[in-house]
Amino acid sequence: MKTDVIDLFYQHRVDPDVPIEDVAGTVKTLISEGKVRHFGLSEAGVQTIRRAHAVQPVTALQSEYSLWWREPEQDILPVLEELGIGFVPFSPLGKGFLAGTISETTTFDSKDFRNIVPRFSQEARKANQALVDLLAEIAARKKATSAQVALAWLLAQKPWIVPIPGTTKLHRLVENIQAAEVELAADDLASIESALATIKVEGDRYPPHLQARVNR
Repeated sequence: MKTDVIDLFYQHRVDPDVPIEDVAGTVKTLISEGKVRHFGLSEAGVQTIRRAHAVQPVTALQSEYSLWWREPEQDILPVLEELGIGFVPFSPLGKGFLAGTISETTTFDSKDFRNIVPRFSQEARKANQALVDLLAEIAARKKATSAQVALAWLLAQKPWIVPIPGTTKLHRLVENIQAAEVELAADDLASIESALATIKVEGDRYPPHLQARVNR
């Protein structure tokens, strides 16, 4: 990569066996040595964020956040705003579901992680179709795609939120980047909020054996 420094060094999951102060202290040393520029955490809980930040300021937190997973709004976002930490939502398109290309009849490759995710069971996909329909309706009005509306919604939440949608297709990358050009006015956001209040998202986002590893 023609560089000798890591711009943003993440601990991608909190290790329950290593005090977060030790992790932050190690990164602080790497920063002082010029090997790392910024410290990031992923899927960390409020207390972990505070403890790490007290040792080495955290630049960014990466956790799941989207129209069908809004838990960070409860405790995480207020703490990030208080401490001046940026937020990097992963799976901003709900692992593809919010793009509107997945239905209850969709089948996944045998190695696809979504096969074991409760939220992607056939029953859950059928129940959650109402959210996809809402995005499609708004997208039609905005002359955009459902994925672009989902990303635009995230960008409209806070100026320090930078979602990272993943794709293996160039045209999807271009589509996602163009989401920054989709403007959701206050009445659009209010309409989305009102509609979401009537939609209950079904299914856990992780199977039980993985759920215990997040938000430590």
